[in-house]
Amino acid sequence: MRIDLNSDLGEGYGAWRMGDDAAMLGIVSSANIACGFHAGDPEGLLEVLAEAARRGVVVGAHVSYPDRVGFGRRAMDVAPATLRADVIYQIGALAGLARAAGTRVAYVKPHGALYNTIAADAGQGDAVIDAIRAVDPGLVLMGLAGAPILDRARAAGLRVVAEAFADRAYTAAGALVSRRLPGAVLHDPDLVAARMVRLATEGVIEAQDGSDLHLRADSICVHGDSPGAVAMAGAVRAALLDRGVTIAGFA
Repeated sequence: MRIDLNSDLGEGYGAWRMGDDAAMLGIVSSANIACGFHAGDPEGLLEVLAEAARRGVVVGAHVSYPDRVGFGRRAMDVAPATLRADVIYQIGALAGLARAAGTRVAYVKPHGALYNTIAADAGQGDAVIDAIRAVDPGLVLMGLAGAPILDRARAAGLRVVAEAFADRAYTAAGALVSRRLPGAVLHDPDLVAARMVRLATEGVIEAQDGSDLHLRADSICVHGDSPGAVAMAGAVRAALLDRGVTIAGFA
């Protein structure tokens, strides 16, 4: 058994730091690095990229709507051509920083509202797919396990990675419970670790209504900005390794 463990990093801005990137890089196998549209400043991004390179952690571009105030969590009605250009711009910016830091961008993971929108929205989803192919068709797209976006990306010739979330609740239909609703974000490290062991070993996660949701996931995300994120990621990693699951980057 083998699975990737990822986290969203580089999300500070100037004097305002979010999460403990250095600690998370000692736990995860892949790092989704902000690209400046929802968070991240050039100096901070260069630092986290250099640390990722030093630790051998695979790097991905965490592209977003242009929404710093809302941390990329507000849905936007963006024209496909505009979205395509925005995603190309973000991948290119991070790729330049990554090269300077001694690493490279291996995959793309949309962030927040963009991630949730393209899971099923064909127009915006195709714009993101087209942007990735325009920059480098060898880049991998990371998306929500079970979502139509993964099939659309495969059909367009992209390699995909199906992702599950350790610290988020799921609906019975396989969508993430809205952050506006109670119980959407999980905070108990032991509970989260047990859920991820079951996902990795059985392909099953319990939905919010108590039903069993069958998911095929290649990667597990622990959000770096959540309270206690490092402890939670550490608990997930330890529990997986204890059950004989190998943690390794997919790229």
